[in-house]
Amino acid sequence: MHYISSGQGSAVILIHGLFGNLDNLKGLSKSLEKRHSVVRVDVPNHGLSPHWQKMDYPLLAKAVIELMDSLQLSRAHIVGHSMGGKIAMATALSYPERVISLIAADIAPVSYQQRHDKVFAGLEGIDLTGLNSRSEALKQLLAAGLDEGTVQFLLKNLSRTDQGFNWKMNLTGLKSCYRDLIAWYNDIEADDFLQYRKPTLFIRGGDSDYITSEHRQAIMKQFPHVQAKTIEGTGHWLHAQKPAIFNRIVSEFITKHEGK
Repeated sequence: MHYISSGQGSAVILIHGLFGNLDNLKGLSKSLEKRHSVVRVDVPNHGLSPHWQKMDYPLLAKAVIELMDSLQLSRAHIVGHSMGGKIAMATALSYPERVISLIAADIAPVSYQQRHDKVFAGLEGIDLTGLNSRSEALKQLLAAGLDEGTVQFLLKNLSRTDQGFNWKMNLTGLKSCYRDLIAWYNDIEADDFLQYRKPTLFIRGGDSDYITSEHRQAIMKQFPHVQAKTIEGTGHWLHAQKPAIFNRIVSEFITKHEGK
């Protein structure tokens, strides 16, 4: 996976969500790098990372561990938002000895219903060969019914070269793997379901429906040493809507569980 590292100290790995890239958690990285070695990754099929035909959480967790091995990191705190939170959870569940603590932002260890059909349709509806400017893409995505915040987030993936515009993300690959990305593989009804018994923090947006009371049992069974925080007045993009509060919560949790 493509990554950017900064700072010195105990390792913290930051993992972005679907349609994102490593810049999404750049603000958090800056707040942590004074005391930590921070590694921001581009998830496969995003940013500058390789394009994969198959993409599920066991494979993504393995990729995180392989990156840690290549960087000679024996252990790390892992922080993930949305899909990145699921990758962080999968890594902690499958390789608990490598994860000091886990922080998942506005995502639960459950399967979700499809909710990105409009996003895929909007992105696929843009003819990149005929695109003349970013403002044209913005207008087309707004016309597809996407809100401006989502559009601005998606346009961070639009890259321009001498040959024209292209998407940094592998849109075709993401669509083909989408069912695996909204699913969850750890069946808590099975006798051998996985657990992570180390410090865990779930942070939810007060106005978001990604973590609800219905998810409590699934969270508690898989992460018995869990704490929860709610950032009021935020939705799914809690780290961007109230960054100072989000960054402080993450930093304090990591500091509290340093070296455990």
